[in-house]
Amino acid sequence: MHWFYLGIAVVFEIAVAIAAGKAQGFTRPAWTAATLVSGGIATYLLSLALLTFDVGVGYAIWTSVAGVGIVVLGALFFGQRLGWRKLLGIVAVIVGVVGLQLSGAV
Repeated sequence: MHWFYLGIAVVFEIAVAIAAGKAQGFTRPAWTAATLVSGGIATYLLSLALLTFDVGVGYAIWTSVAGVGIVVLGALFFGQRLGWRKLLGIVAVIVGVVGLQLSGAV
């Protein structure tokens, strides 16, 4: 169940980033509310996952997977460039997350 909580927490963390970008410095109330609510839900679900995961490993996976998701969604839906350096960074993050998982922390 901890992987489920972590996966849904990642989705909400991605929503935080998208909503925060649309909030324009918290000047747009609806996007500001979406940012804060998504952040609260993401953090709550992360805390449930951390009942099983080591804190450092769970947090690293959460932020890393969310970061990759945000970069990919930015390229797909927001016209942001996805050059070879970003792709190399994504590969490095994936290798790092796999390495953490293989460390046997969970």
